[in-house]
Amino acid sequence: MTPRADVDSSADPCSLGSLIVQAQQELDAAGVEAADREARWLIEHALGLTRSGQLIDRTRPVDQAGVAKVHTYVARRAAREPLQYILGTQEFCGLDFEVNPAVLIPRPETELLVQEVIRRLPQGTQPIIIDVGTGSGCLAITLARAVPNARVVATDLSAQALETAKRNARRHGVESMIAWLEGDLLAPLPNPRAEGTVTTIMANPPYIRESEWNGLQPEVGRYEPRIALVAGTRGTEVHERLLDEAVPYLAPGGLLVMEIGQGQSDDIRGMIERMSVYERLEVVPDEAGIDRIVIVQRAR
Repeated sequence: MTPRADVDSSADPCSLGSLIVQAQQELDAAGVEAADREARWLIEHALGLTRSGQLIDRTRPVDQAGVAKVHTYVARRAAREPLQYILGTQEFCGLDFEVNPAVLIPRPETELLVQEVIRRLPQGTQPIIIDVGTGSGCLAITLARAVPNARVVATDLSAQALETAKRNARRHGVESMIAWLEGDLLAPLPNPRAEGTVTTIMANPPYIRESEWNGLQPEVGRYEPRIALVAGTRGTEVHERLLDEAVPYLAPGGLLVMEIGQGQSDDIRGMIERMSVYERLEVVPDEAGIDRIVIVQRAR
């Protein structure tokens, strides 16, 4: 955000109203959608002023330290750093989660995965649930809070992601309810102790094709962890690995529940239909009508 003469003054403070306008203009010029709303969020984060307070007291002076803080946040957003990384949080299923560049920002459509898992858990048992590639921990933590008798295991290849997930679990009071394992997909599970015992394996795996990477929004391609987004040339490579790796761990009748990308349901359906170990394939669309969740059951 480039300081202007009426803002960068050694003697006179800037008014809140002029600071809001300049922040909006800077974000709009950078191609940020909803620049008005995001400018107010950034100012709230920088100055501790609620959005209603910003509307009421536009003549309020802002000291140099406050103006500099707003400049810093607006410049980061104008460079297309995700708003969630600047604010440090993202809401998911009604809970606030810490997010940072080590973890994927939770998306609203992924809430459908949680809903489908909860809806299908058997009643009257202590389910064992594995969250593969936990990232911020949003799936594992939401499930642990919703199903307090569950045994939840969360895996991730990134030690930094796991530390973020643990902090989120402490924030929501469920850290001791989740076992945290570092490693690739299901590799860190205790073997053979866990074989044939797992009720549900859930995952929001990478599903972007290599060829799609350069065309992603700057907020995604420049800042979010590539390892959590790109699967390979087809985009379904990690789904295929999970379908294979899940077999020995799932109990008879156990479920593998995975988020998928747009246009991938036919390819993944074909993989599953070639595996006699699975039955009861179901594809669940999201609110936009896009096939979003694949659910398969281990044969009994």
